[in-house]
This record gives sequence, structure tokens and C-alpha cells, in this order.
Amino acid sequence: MGIDVKAKPLKPYDNAEGTDLPAGFVASRLAAELQNTKKPFCYVALSERRLDELAGAMVALFPDIELVILPPWDCLPYDRVPPSAHCMGRRMDALRIWSTSQNSAKLLLTSVEAILQRIPPLAVIMKSQLELVVGTQFDQDAFSAFIRQTGYLEESVADDPGEVAIREGVIDIYPAGAPGPMRIVISEEGLVEELRGFDRVSQRTESYLERVIFGPASEAVSRQTATENTAPGADTMERLLQRLYQDMPTVFDFIGDTALHLAAGAHERVTRYLEIVDDARQFRHGYSGTNPMPARSLYLSHEEWQQYIGKRSADAIDLQGSRHLPAEIAEVHRQEALVNFIHNELQQGQTVVISGNGKRPEALTRRVVKRSGIMPLLIERWEAGKEAAPGSLLRLHCELEESFIDDAAKVALIAVSDRTEIRSEPITLLAEPELRIGDVVVHENYGVGVLKNLETIVVDGIPNDAARLEYRDESSVLVPMEEFDKLWRYGSEPEAVTLDRLHTDAWQKKREQIASDIHSTARHLLKIARQRQSSQAEKFVPPRAKFSAFVRRFPYAETADQSEAIVSVLGDLASGKVMNRLICGDVGFGKTEIALRAAAAVSLSGGQVAVVAPTTLLARQHFATFERRFAGTGIKVAMLSRLLKPSETKRVKATLAEGDIDIIIATQAILSKDVRFSRLSLLVVDEEHRFGLKEKRAMASLAPSLHTLAMSATPIPRTLQSAMVGIQEVSLLTTPPLKRRPVRTSLSTVDRASMRTGLMREYRRGGQSFVVVPRIEDIEGIEAMLREIVPELSIKVAHGKMQAAAIDETIVDFAEGHGDILLATNIIETGIDVPRANSIFILQAERFGLAQLHQLRGRVGRAAAQGMAYLLMEETKEQAEDTQRRLATLVDNDRLGAGFAISLRDFDLRGGGDLTGDDQAGHMRVIGTGLYQTMLAGAVAKLRKQSHKAFHRPVFHLGIAGVIPADYVADPSVRLNLYAKLLRASTFQEINDLEEEFEDRFGNPPHDATRLLRRQRLQLAAGRLGIAKLEAGPKAIAITVTGATSARVVAALIKKTGGIRRNDRVIVEVPPQTADERLSLFERIFRQP
Repeated sequence: MGIDVKAKPLKPYDNAEGTDLPAGFVASRLAAELQNTKKPFCYVALSERRLDELAGAMVALFPDIELVILPPWDCLPYDRVPPSAHCMGRRMDALRIWSTSQNSAKLLLTSVEAILQRIPPLAVIMKSQLELVVGTQFDQDAFSAFIRQTGYLEESVADDPGEVAIREGVIDIYPAGAPGPMRIVISEEGLVEELRGFDRVSQRTESYLERVIFGPASEAVSRQTATENTAPGADTMERLLQRLYQDMPTVFDFIGDTALHLAAGAHERVTRYLEIVDDARQFRHGYSGTNPMPARSLYLSHEEWQQYIGKRSADAIDLQGSRHLPAEIAEVHRQEALVNFIHNELQQGQTVVISGNGKRPEALTRRVVKRSGIMPLLIERWEAGKEAAPGSLLRLHCELEESFIDDAAKVALIAVSDRTEIRSEPITLLAEPELRIGDVVVHENYGVGVLKNLETIVVDGIPNDAARLEYRDESSVLVPMEEFDKLWRYGSEPEAVTLDRLHTDAWQKKREQIASDIHSTARHLLKIARQRQSSQAEKFVPPRAKFSAFVRRFPYAETADQSEAIVSVLGDLASGKVMNRLICGDVGFGKTEIALRAAAAVSLSGGQVAVVAPTTLLARQHFATFERRFAGTGIKVAMLSRLLKPSETKRVKATLAEGDIDIIIATQAILSKDVRFSRLSLLVVDEEHRFGLKEKRAMASLAPSLHTLAMSATPIPRTLQSAMVGIQEVSLLTTPPLKRRPVRTSLSTVDRASMRTGLMREYRRGGQSFVVVPRIEDIEGIEAMLREIVPELSIKVAHGKMQAAAIDETIVDFAEGHGDILLATNIIETGIDVPRANSIFILQAERFGLAQLHQLRGRVGRAAAQGMAYLLMEETKEQAEDTQRRLATLVDNDRLGAGFAISLRDFDLRGGGDLTGDDQAGHMRVIGTGLYQTMLAGAVAKLRKQSHKAFHRPVFHLGIAGVIPADYVADPSVRLNLYAKLLRASTFQEINDLEEEFEDRFGNPPHDATRLLRRQRLQLAAGRLGIAKLEAGPKAIAITVTGATSARVVAALIKKTGGIRRNDRVIVEVPPQTADERLSLFERIFRQP
């Protein structure tokens, strides 16, 4: 139905992210207030971001203060996308902890948005918890009721907040409000034996606790036995809570007479936020139809706010007397300027505290000591700084993001973050993905099928696990556990796959042909690698003084990964070998700075540099960046694109050929036949995944022995595969920049009410929004809808049918702050930065690729504000399961640096491609990613005459199998992957690690699982000696040797067992034995030293 939205003048937030005062300074004043009053109080920050900054500063400077953080919801008001389990869990935990803590000096930090929202009744908050203590009885019924009533979801693996995985004797739960998951180990007597914290990715134990309290995963807590009434569904969480609770108190009711302090500007912020709430409520009401909005509101009205504030003295904290570092050194922290500043502060009697961990703060301290002659004093807490003599130099080991000067206390804190000390988890290129029931798999002997289930079969009275694979025409085969290492996940989704047929030779012929092709590919790749190693390229070592001066212009501290990548690139350029390196880093992670350093190294040494971008917009952005950074260096930067007038294009080409241009920024226009270079030495390709293979080959042929630096947030599968086999070096940027936050991503159907709320909230906080559609023909209809739902906002339009100059003018104008919404196709996927753009709405998200969606998401949240990305699917269209799964990849990977993970997922979906041709699906579409990698690695190793990791696994006929029982590991997918990992283990250490993982994740292994581990160790030991088979009968055992078994080993076996050799077998007579006794006998024979 149509909604009459009255246009009214609206003002965006002023200073949307709150006061400009450093968070550390505000934290010090909050701590002083606590110390002076010895009473608890509540501080209301202007925004969620400011709340996070203050919380971080409090934890760093005052770790002993009891701090309780009540965040706002992480969704829009009246949105059909509910708040996350983690957000609601944190809120419920905060309310419970505050109400139960007896500490007389505690601090409640919250925000304007959070304090304006009503909360569940106190009785519900207090009852929705479960306490476990090591050594006490575990109440299974109480635990089951708790997770059922408080919003937890039962999964096979608990790796996200609000999930629980229940197994016999071991329960994994990710408490919704906690920073990580917990493992509950239950003894045979039903006692809580252990409480462990574990890593959500590796699932391995990291810590042990004696006591833990679990809070709910929802604010909608039902005492009923079912959860249907507490599921948001198509309704909003606001309505759900109001149906569930008759009376919902306010935060003011909750904190009682606790002193309340408001951040400066809180009243204005309240007014603006309540406008958003009222607007969202009215608009949602207009679309509710037969389901009207309740008369009560979850949010306070402005009158109620004034009433609650009027009842108490809402004092403001004294925040006078602070100073920032001087502008010329605040961002850069240039050593010389910073040392001089600190020296001057010390001379004036100011106490200076240098904070931080690692090498950089220590290096700064040494330079200050050398300059001032004052020896530093190490302090363990901030309060000690106040007791120091005036003019003291102090060192404090804590991580704070921002420096501040407190003139009233005569203290200056210099925060030095040593980003080079930070290391993220290592990323394994093209790691084999785990198998799941329902996946398409490839079996080395049978071909491509679907993994239907894991079944238990009995052969000769011995139970064993087997995987049922389904092939074409619904025929199936059971694959015994011993062959699970022949199963590989296929690099595609089930709906896009043609299954192989059983009982034909088609698969074998296909595999033989591919093996031959892979051998040829491996030979070709090795030829390229050898050519690279043998080819000579010009060495570039820049003049030290000029290069150092250029580096000092970089206004930020380098991240750890940036530093490593820069060292690698400079090493490549100075090696005399042709550089071919990929810089893989997320949007905003510092790829451009690496390109600038490479360009400086070459151009300052006399070489020419070409920087190629896929769009004129991106080329224009790079031109502005390079021109600014190289100003005054004597290096001339120019641009070549379709936007130039013909006369200007002709002039640029002429000066480029004459060598008067040192760095050229260009689009594909650089591939024009009339483009000539004087001394082209370095090619930089940005967004390499946007160029085709032919274009890349044309670029590579621009000059002989050309150094190449490619950059991408989501490299294409062929590039990843090239990196795997060593054609191309890779530098990964996984360390996020300081103060950069992940873009919060949600997936839902198109909802006009939520769209209006999101667009208006962005406008009111002083930001801009993108609305992206997949096709040009969608523009007109969506523009009409936007003018209907947000008539107050101005809309700009950009799409591919417009003239190039008009597109550029529109987007540049938008970037300069003109317009509230940019409605566009994916032409904005790469382009100039729009600092005020914090929200993006992607309509018909199912029509975009993963890499496109990730790039589009990267357009927002690049400044201080929290970025929001809304993936909106068509409401009238039922989406295929694989589409939902593909889009969920974006939601799951919404952390900083997720671009590489998305590339790996894309690799898994699409296959790696033919490395030497144009086909982006290639042989991997036929045999799957995992098997292709294994075959390629084997072929490369064979051609290099290296030993491949795979080895011959001996056959066992021992009357004993060993399994992972279903009552020990219930989830068949987890069980299957454990089998596969065990069968692919090629060292005793890998088997030992797996045994530890069994015990850690699932409890003490039962006899069958222990027997399986022993069997695999025996198989590994015998296989290494070239043994082909081990057999056991009622009266004797037999060991079959091969040509790979040395005569010394055979002699040792005969001597050790007293057996005799008959042809290729060593026969040993033994008395009748049980299966376990036979296994022990073989273990003694092949015991490793």
C-alpha cells in the first residue's frame, strides 16, 4: 500500500560520532569521578562507536575498575532483520551483572540509543541464566530447558554466538554475550568435570575455568517449552517483546538512584534518534496492514525522556583542560618531531607517559632519553603517573589508540601502537575444504557424485563406517572408511553439476586424459618458473635520501603485513629477477601505499611506471593520489583515459614516448597500439580480477623483462592457483587499519519500511547512501520507489548508458557531499572514495557475484562511522538453497579482511580454471578442486624429481577395523572429516595431534576410536618400510613385502619374529589370538624407535 510521507526539513547530526575529546582523556576523568565519589554511576555516550572507544580506553588504563557495557541493538528500529544473538546476549549479561554486583565503585557505560530502549523485566533477566561449577552435578534437564527457552540454536559445531552442540559427555556452547565459546566436559558420574574455553575456528582448547554463568541468546525469553512464540520471523523484535512482556521497564528504572552523567550533546542526539524511531514506527505501521502496531512503544518518548532526566541531577563530567597533539605530528608520529615535542613538554614540567607494547614505543623511549637525558620509569597503572615528580618520563605497557594531554593534571600520554607486532592467523592458500553431507564430491575411482550419508555396515562380523555416494540415475555405491582419503570435495554446487555414471569406463578415460593434460600443464608451469628464475631484469635500488623523504609523507603507521609486503616488493625489484607479485588485501587495507612505494623505488631510480586501473573513476582517484604524493619530488605523473580530449591524449602519448613522463596512470587505453614507452620498468595492475587473460597478456608484453605488481581484494581463482604452484608470489594484507571497523552486513528480502529507516538514519547522522541495482532497466522503478519512501532526500543516478564524463561528474559530485543517495548499477564497484557514504543497499543481491558484492560492500564504512550493508533479495521470488548459501558467505565473512576468504569460497564454487588458457572453470570443473590440486602437486613434484607427500598405504586383513562411534561424534559430517584427516595423515605427529583433538573436542576416545588410531599408526609405520599387506589368521600372521622393502628390513623382520620367507611373504606362526592381541603383536613388530 502507498504511504503518505510528509516531507519536512530535516537536519543531519552534527558531529555524529560524538565529542572530539580523546577517549583516553575522558576515561581518566570517569575513573577520577569513581575514585572521588566511591559510588557507582552510569555514563551515556553519544553513539555506539564512542561507547566502544571509551570501553577500550577504560580497559587499557584502568583494568581494575569493574566496567559493565550496555550496547544498543545492532539493527535499525522496527527492522525485520532482528538484532544479533551476540548483541542481545551482551545486553542481557550486562543487565544481570550490574544488578548482582556488590561493588560500590562500578561503572555502567551505555549509549543514547541503548538508554532510550526499554528492557525485559528484571525477574526475566535474573532467571535467564545458568551457572556451572566444576565438580558439581550437571543437570541435563535444566540445561536443555535453558537453551530451549533463551534462544540458543542447536548446531553440529558451536562457532557463532548463540549456538550449542550437544554430544555424549561433551557439550560445546557459544554463550551469546561472551567473547568466545565454551566446552563442558561431563564425567561418567554426571559431574561437570571441566569447563574449557576454545578457539571457534580450530575448536581446540585455549583456557580452563572453574565456574561460568551462561546468559541468554535473546531478549525474548520464553518460559514455554517451545520457541515458536519467540521467533522473529517476518515480524519485528519490538513487536515480539511487547507481545511477550506486559510490562517492560526502562534503563532508568533499572539503575534506580545511580548517578547518571550524559555526554555533551546528548539531548540533541536524543531528539534526532527519536525522530528516526518515530519515523520508522509510522512507516512500519503503514505497511503492517492487518497487523497494526501496538499502542505501547519499546522506545521512550521525548516527554518520557524529559521526565526521567528531570527526576535526577544528570550532571556532566568535568572534561576541561585537554589538548590534542599538534596537528603536524598527531597523525604521522614522525619520530624527530615527536621526540622534540616530548622534550619540550618535559622541559615545561609536564609528566610524559609513553604507552604501547612492542618495538616502536621502546625505540621512541630510547630516542627521548638520548634527547632529554631523563631516564624512564616503568609504571604498572595509570594512577602511578599522577604520583610522579613533574617532568618525569614514564613507560606504561598498555594498548591505547589515541594520545592526549591533560593540562589540569600536567600529564601527556603518547600512545604508540606497534602494528608490526600484530599477527593475524596465517591463511593457507587453497586449503582443502571440509566435507558435508549433501556436498558434491569426487571419488578417485568412481568420479563425481553426491555424498548422501555416513552409514555403518557389518562385514565378516566387523562393524565399519562407509560413505554412501549417489551417482547419475540414482545409482549409489558404499565407500568403506579405508578409502575416505580418496574422497575430495568438488569445487561447485550440486545444482550446477553433471554426475558421473557408475559401472562405465567413462570416468577412468576422463581422469586419464586430465592426468595427461595436468602433466602437460605442470611441464608448462615449470618452464615458466625456470624462465622467471633465469631471466634477468633491471635492478632498482632507490636513492636512500629521496626514498626516505617520500616514505615520510605516508601519514599513518604501517601495518605488520604492509611492512612485510613492502620489504618483499623492494627485495623483488632489487633482485635482478623479474618480479611477479600479487598483493591480496581487503578494501582499505593499504594496497595503494605498497604500489606507491614500488613506483617510487623505480621512478626515483630512472625507470618508468605504468599503473593500470579497470575504470576511469579508479584511474582518476589513483592519479590524484600519486600526483599528491610525488609533488615536489621531480617525478612527473600523468593520466591516460577516455576522458581526455584528443589533443591532450596525443600530447600525453608523445611525452610518454619521449620519457618525459615518469609515472602514467591509465585504463585499458594503455593497450592502444600507438602507446610507446621510453623505459617502462614496472607495471602495477589494480583490481586484477577485473581484467581478462588477453588483457593481462597484452599488458605483460608492453616491455621486455617487465616487473609486475598486481593488487586485488578478491583475486580470481586462476591467480590463486598460480600462486599455489609458484608462478606468482603472494603478499597477504590481513591486518586491519587502526580504527577501521567491519561493515555490518545483513541479508533479507526487500522491505520498504526498513529501507526508509536505514536511509533516514544515514541522512540524520550526516552520511550518504548507495542504492545498487543489477540492471540499468531497474533504475527507473527503484528511483520512483525511493522518491515515494524518502521524498526528503535528494537522489543522484549513475549507470553505464550515460556518457563517461557524465558518470564521472555525477560520482565525483556525490563524493564531494552533494546528494543523499546515489542510485547506480555496479559501476560503483570500484571508484573514488566517498568518505561520508556509510550505508549501501544492494537490491536483487542474488544477481551479483561474491567478489562483486564484497567490492560493493567495501564502498562504505571507510571513515569513522559504522558501515552498514543490506543485501536485499526479491520478496516475491523463492531463492534456491545454493543462492542463500552463497549470500550467507558475505554475512558470515563480514569481519575486516574477509576478501581473501570470499575468494577461496568463490574458488570452491567456480573452480580454479585452466592456468594456460581462457577457461575460468577448466579441469577443476571436471574433477574438483581438491583432487586437481593433489594431481597437479604430484605432477610438479614428479617433474622436479621430488618425493610427493602421498605414500603407498598397506592393506590390512586383521579382523579388526576401528571406528569413530556415532555416540562419540554424532554429526556424520564431522565424523567423515575426522576420518579423512586421519587417513591423509603422513606423519606420526599428525596422528598424535588428531588424538589430542579427539580428546579435546569430544572427550576421552572410546575403545573403537583408540583402536582406529593405533591401526593408522601401524599402517603408517608399515607403509614407510614398503610393506604391501598385513594378514592375520587363526594360526599365523603374514607380512607381504615389495620391491620397495629393503633386504635389511626383511632380514630384521625375520630375525625379530622368527618367521620364514616364502616368495614375497614373511610367515610367522602364532597361537590363537584375539583381534586386539593381533594388533598389539604387529605394533611390537613395527614399533617405532
